[in-house]
Amino acid sequence: MGFSDVSTIITPLTLVTGIATIHGNNLMDTPYRAPEGLLTWLDIAAMDQGTAFTQIPPNRYRSQGWDDYRTTPEVREFTLDAPGRWTRLDGDGDVQVEGRLIGGCIETLCNLTGTPYGDITSFARAMAPEGLLVYIEASEHDAATICGNLHGMRLAGFFTNANAVLVGRTRAPGIDSLTQHEAVLNALGSLAVPIIADVECGHVPPYLPLVNGARGQVVYTQHRNELTQILS
Repeated sequence: MGFSDVSTIITPLTLVTGIATIHGNNLMDTPYRAPEGLLTWLDIAAMDQGTAFTQIPPNRYRSQGWDDYRTTPEVREFTLDAPGRWTRLDGDGDVQVEGRLIGGCIETLCNLTGTPYGDITSFARAMAPEGLLVYIEASEHDAATICGNLHGMRLAGFFTNANAVLVGRTRAPGIDSLTQHEAVLNALGSLAVPIIADVECGHVPPYLPLVNGARGQVVYTQHRNELTQILS
């Protein structure tokens, strides 16, 4: 299980060894109950190989702030005070796409791309001839920094085998001339694959755990968003 800068550990572990790892919430968030449609990372870790499971986002998220565990250590329910659905950045139309999941936090993975620990091309060749579902998420860097990081990752081949790119919802700031969505599209729009943003795989509650190395299928329509993962 891992999140944020832990991507520096878990994603290379999958890329180098083929061992599945879970990109989910921080350990201190484990007591929270998953909202309807989502699972906790513990639910997934307890599953048998070959299990398939589908997660459907609740279309709500926490717009700001965090719970103070020191004053309310008994908190178990996420505060999801804002409506929000997935967003397709590269155009209109429905999407149904499959591939093997791999990805993590942009601010950390950008430092591994081009090294043996971020060699997503070799991973795709050995483990995912069907292609990849690459997911990325920004923690706190502004849109200009994220844009530059994503350009570097793309030029290093991080997205070459992607059938689609999933982008986590973020509270990271934009700049006057560039939003976070625009940063992603500027860097990755030339890939000519679906780019779906505001997925619950980032630093914003609730959290949709993703298994690095699992086979995945994404469905995106005007009325339906879902992600199915198969542990094989």
